[in-house]
Order: sequence, then structure tokens, then C-alpha cells
Amino acid sequence: MVKDVNIAVIYYSATGNVHRLAEAVAEGAVKAGAHVRVHRVSELAPDTAIDANPDWRAHVDQTRDVVPEARLDDLAWADGYAFGSPTRFGMVAAQLKQFLDQAGGLWLNGVLTDKPATAFTSSINRHGGQETTLVSLYNLFAHWGSIIVPPGYTDPVLYEAGGNPYGVSWPTGQPPELPNDQTLRAAQYQGQRLADITRRLMPKESTR
Repeated sequence: MVKDVNIAVIYYSATGNVHRLAEAVAEGAVKAGAHVRVHRVSELAPDTAIDANPDWRAHVDQTRDVVPEARLDDLAWADGYAFGSPTRFGMVAAQLKQFLDQAGGLWLNGVLTDKPATAFTSSINRHGGQETTLVSLYNLFAHWGSIIVPPGYTDPVLYEAGGNPYGVSWPTGQPPELPNDQTLRAAQYQGQRLADITRRLMPKESTR
């Protein structure tokens, strides 16, 4: 028999788009029978920057006491990872990058090795650096020795959500809109796929 699967969904979201994707990824993993932690990384931006954008301030206030902050212990606990970040000039947001940069001790001790990992993102424009943001996270997974689990084109729902084989991505447009139903279904599928593959790769426990 195979033991229970633990999935950590760790993300940064400024105005709520990546937060909603993270919830959908977690829903898919839960549907696949996984135990899931959905945790946000800490905010680094000063209040002056946050207050300049009412949507940013609203999201920070809404999630501060609701979504737990991610800890390195989450990485040790999990058997598989899903990381989410808005696109920042084609790269990962500094808030998530700072958290990941602290995982050196876990990496050195092999804690992150052989664990499946996937990623998701959001930007204002469809061609605003979504794929490069996801690939930058996959470069990190390669250094960790993790097993990269992109959604590819493995289900029709991915085509309906824009067909990004690297990971679910949402173009918010301007004025910004939260992810639509097709994108949320694709995110759920990505979480389900991560949990299923994680379970398939885990060693079976002895029944003796």
C-alpha cells in the first residue's frame, strides 16, 4: 500500500489572482486524495507601495489572518510542491524568491531531492513573461533535483485555459479580472495531476 501524499501549495499574491489559482490547485490535489497545505510567503513591500494600490491593500488585509505564512518546515513535510508567483518582468516575484533562497539547508541535506514540483503564474498581459517565470522556477527544481511536473497538453481543459504547457497562467487584463472558470478548472487539474504523479512515484509501504 502507498502512504498518504502531502502536497504544499506555496505562493505569493499581491492582488489576489495567484491566491485564487493556489486555492484551485489545492482543490485539485485534495480531490486526488492528498493532504494539502496552502501557505503564502511573507510580504516584503513597504506599506507605502501597498497602500498605493487599493486592490493590493485589500488582499493583504483579507489574507493576513486567514492564510498561514509558509515556513521551511512545509518543504520538509511535503512530498510534492506547487509554487505560484505573479510575473515580475518575466521573473519570479521577490517575495517568493526570498523564501526559496532560504531552502539551502534542506537542499544540502537532500530533503528536496526526487520530489515532484510544478508551478503557476499570472500577469497583466498574456505575453507578459508567464512562460519565462514558470521556466525560472523549473530551473530551481533542476538544482533541487526535484521532478518537474508540467501539465503539458494532457487534458482538454488546458486548451480551454489558453494552452500553456509549462503551467496554468492567467492574464488579468486591464482593469484586472480574477481567473475565469476555465483557468480555475485547469489549475484544479494541475493540482490533481501533481498529487497523482507524486503518489505514483512514492515507494510502497510493506503490508507485513
